[in-house]
Amino acid sequence: MYKIIKSIVVLIAVAIVSSCTNSNNSKEITSDLIHNPITASGKKSDNNLPSIQFNKEIHDFGIIIQGENVQHLFKFKNTGKTNLIIKDATASCGCTVPSFSREPIGPGEDGEIEVIFNSANRTGRQTKTINVWSNTQPNQTKLRIECEIVVRK
Repeated sequence: MYKIIKSIVVLIAVAIVSSCTNSNNSKEITSDLIHNPITASGKKSDNNLPSIQFNKEIHDFGIIIQGENVQHLFKFKNTGKTNLIIKDATASCGCTVPSFSREPIGPGEDGEIEVIFNSANRTGRQTKTINVWSNTQPNQTKLRIECEIVVRK
């Protein structure tokens, strides 16, 4: 019994030591892989980046009846000098579903993000946030929808 326990302890020690070694020496991060527009001097160099400009970042649906599905189009423009790419748009709640085109939006072109809100099983004042991730600096933009949900009697 003692030999079995001793063998298990040795195996665990070998596993721990071998998991701590760096076997990935061949994959180094080189400076050409880093594309951060803020330089070491602290000066921004974002002249060639896309820029997202929304017409408005908050939409209030007002008063809606519980169970209604409402939608809003958040319209934006690429005010930068290169193609704008929306990588993702996520909502703070499963009741809110954003959708968008994954096609690049050229400089000066317009785009939109559709947001559908399902008010089922909700009452009172509601505020939901949509995080839009893109290739801009900063790379996250927050949109917000609001409403007051009443129960039909």
